[in-house]
This record gives sequence, structure tokens and C-alpha cells, in this order.
Amino acid sequence: METGRRQPSTAWTWVAALVGVFMVAVDTLVVTTALPEMQRHLNIGISGLEWIVNAYTLTFAVFLLVGAALGDRFGRRLLLGIGLVIFTGASAAAAAAPNLGTLAGSRALQGFGAAIIMPLTMTLLASVVPAEKRGHAFGLWGAMVGLGIALGPVVGGSITEALSWQWIFWINVPIGAVLLLIMPLVRESRGGAGKLDPLGTLLITVGLFGVVYGLIRGHELGWDDPGILTGLIGGGLLVLAFAWWERHAAAPMVLPGLFRSRGFTLTTVIAMIMPFGAFAAVFLGAQFLQTIMGYSPLEAGVRTLPMTAMPLIAAPLSGRLSDKIGGKPLVVLGLALLASGIGWIGLIATPTMPYSDLVPPFILAGFGLGLFMPAVAALAINFAPANLDGVASGVTNAVRQVGTVLGVAVAGVMFAEYGGFTSPQSFVDGLVAAHEVAAIALAVGFLVALGIPRSRPKAHGHGPAPEQASAAPAPELAGVKG
Repeated sequence: METGRRQPSTAWTWVAALVGVFMVAVDTLVVTTALPEMQRHLNIGISGLEWIVNAYTLTFAVFLLVGAALGDRFGRRLLLGIGLVIFTGASAAAAAAPNLGTLAGSRALQGFGAAIIMPLTMTLLASVVPAEKRGHAFGLWGAMVGLGIALGPVVGGSITEALSWQWIFWINVPIGAVLLLIMPLVRESRGGAGKLDPLGTLLITVGLFGVVYGLIRGHELGWDDPGILTGLIGGGLLVLAFAWWERHAAAPMVLPGLFRSRGFTLTTVIAMIMPFGAFAAVFLGAQFLQTIMGYSPLEAGVRTLPMTAMPLIAAPLSGRLSDKIGGKPLVVLGLALLASGIGWIGLIATPTMPYSDLVPPFILAGFGLGLFMPAVAALAINFAPANLDGVASGVTNAVRQVGTVLGVAVAGVMFAEYGGFTSPQSFVDGLVAAHEVAAIALAVGFLVALGIPRSRPKAHGHGPAPEQASAAPAPELAGVKG
């Protein structure tokens, strides 16, 4: 009888986790094909478009660790429900926004809700899956992320073209409502962390905001503007202060012991580098298809599919293979393919190029993205202590969103410095500069990934990870498995 009660709970946990992460993933890129329409409707420039994207990803990045810690302490199902309420309400507010300020504020609140949802979908899923099958589960999770990424530009383009850009946010409301209805059927779980760090949260929030503000407004106001210098320098110092504080806080957001594992440290570094390169290219690429190639929002969204749909094929394959060979080879190959694809676009882009020339590099980059995402998620979990899965998931997702924020900001800087909207050639000049920087960053990530220790899925309670087998683990790392 007990089993009969648990089985539906397990099934509904899968439904809530996969649909929830899908909804959040869609919103990561849903605005990309709507940006030209937003630019015309709201009469804004490149910096305004960056804020529409980064308001979401900035709060997403900053509060991921808070969401994971709250879920570990008060219950992941409970916090997932709260995150859904925030995300759904903010989506409605974004849809009704009359100006850039209100829209950016609503997008920031959306990001806060997404920050609670994203890590909890992974840890809830991990709580109902045996350790030896987590790679497969993360592959399905990665496939849903890939599906959301793939459909984001298509959904955004089709809705913008058929209705208006506001409806790309209204669509979240019924999905969020349905998920809230099934929350009581989801199996509850908690983790081993669950402590809060208010000062750490404040330091990293204000610090990242200062850096991103400086990057986004620097070209417009001048790099020697006092406000820009304050943002860049002051924000950077606050980020360093956050790193110092985390080593001394009684309840740090990021346990320093996590980073005594070389595998976890390097995994975290590449988790930031990948979106820095990949999503910076997507930000400008979707605008290139409309502004220069002349496609409608829907046509542009469909034409991103050779890149954005590839994770649907590659992510499940990566998940299954990571159970057998570990995540490192898949991460290395994924970064190599991403760097090659994005660098290829930077080499061939011209104002008059045919769309067919973009298809091969799109496929290459998209397949690399699909290989990378579930493999890096599995690596982060495998290198973390068994009772800190939620924290590890939160750290990895947080740095990925930080990478997205910085990537979009730097892409905007490169675009503004070397190009602009004044002519097709000017646009391409800016796009090429941004793609070159993105490809170089991904190549650096490839080199970093080569140094990651080999890892297999951890089997709780059966010995140390390969990288720790020759020495006694630090107390914070006790329980890390290979």
C-alpha cells in the first residue's frame, strides 16, 4: 500500500521537474526573436535590448544559490511552488508593461522566480532517481532544457508575428497555473545544506549589477564616466569581497570545501565560459536574421532551429553516455564543437550571405551545446558531497547564468564598439567582433576542460572520488564519489 502511494508521487515529480525546467528554459531565449519588435515598439537602442535580456538572467544568476538553499531547508516542493507563483505573476506583469523600465523590472522578478525553479527541478528529480541512473535522468532534464531553448525563438517569433510581443509572456500564465495545481502530488525532499547568507547575497547581487551596468552603459556614457567606473570597479571589488566573505562566513552561500575538489572547481569555470560564448552569439544572431536577412520573427525563429534544436538529439545521448564513460569527454567535445561553430560564423558572416551558409555551423554549435549541458550537470553533482547536491546544482546553474549575463553584456560592448545599426555592413562588423570573442572564450573553456579529472556517477557511501583516492578528503568533501 505504501508503494502504491509513492508511485504517483514519483511520476508527478518527474512531470513537475521536466515541465518546470522547460518553462524556464523557454524564457531564456523567447525574447530573442521579439527584440527587433520590442526595439521599434518601445523606441530603445542596443542597451535597452540588453536590459530586457539581462534583467532576467542577472536575478536568475544571483538568486539561484538562495533558491537551492531555501529548498534544502524548507522543502524543495514548497519552494518550487513559491517560485512558480513568482514566475507566473511576473510573466503577467511583463506582458502588461507599458515601458522599458516596467518591463525590465518584471523580467528581473521573472528571473528571481526562475532562480528558485531551476535548481529545484534538478534536485527533486535526483531525489527520486537511483544514483546509477542519474545520468539518464539528467539527459532527459537536459533534453527539456534543449527543447525549451529550441522552441524559445520559434515560440517568440510565432507569437510576436501572430499576436504581439506581449503574448510571449502571457503564455507562461496557464502553464504556471497547471503546475501549481499538481504541486500537492509531488514528492517532497530536503537536502543537507539549507543555510542562508544574507551578506553574501547582498555582496554578489550589488557587485554583479555594478559590473553588468558598467558593461551595458559604458559605450553610451563613455568608459571614463564616473558612474561607469564606479559600477565596474566597485562591482568588481564587491565580487572579490563576496569571495573573501564566503571563506569566513558561518553559513556561506558557496561552501569553500566544494572548491577543494579540482573537478568541481574546473567544472564551475567551464559552466560559466560556455554560456558566455554560446548565448552571446544567439543574442545577436537572432537579430541578424531579421535586421539584415529580412526574415519575419517567425521565419527567424524557425531558421535558428538547426542550432537550437540540436540539443534535443545530443542531450539524451550525452546523458546515457555520461553514465558509461563519465562527463569529461562529452564536455570537452561539446566545447570544441561550440567553439568551431561560432568561430565559423564569425569567419563567413557578410551582409549578403545566403542563409544556407549558416546551417552547417549552426548544427555544429547546437550539437556541441547538447553534449555539454547534461554532462556538465552530472559532473557538478558527481564532484560534490552527497548531501550537498542542491548546493552544487545551484552553484553550477548560478555561474552559468552569470556567464550568460556577462556574455550578452560583452557582446553588446563589442557590437557597439565595432559596429551598430547604421548599415548592414556596420551590423555585420559588430556581429563578427562579438563572435570572435565568443569563439576565443569557448576555446579557452576547451583547454580548461582538459584538466578535469575523470568521473563516474557517484554511488553514495562507497568510497572517494578518483581524484581523492590517494588522500583523505577534507571534512566538507566527505562522501564525494567517483
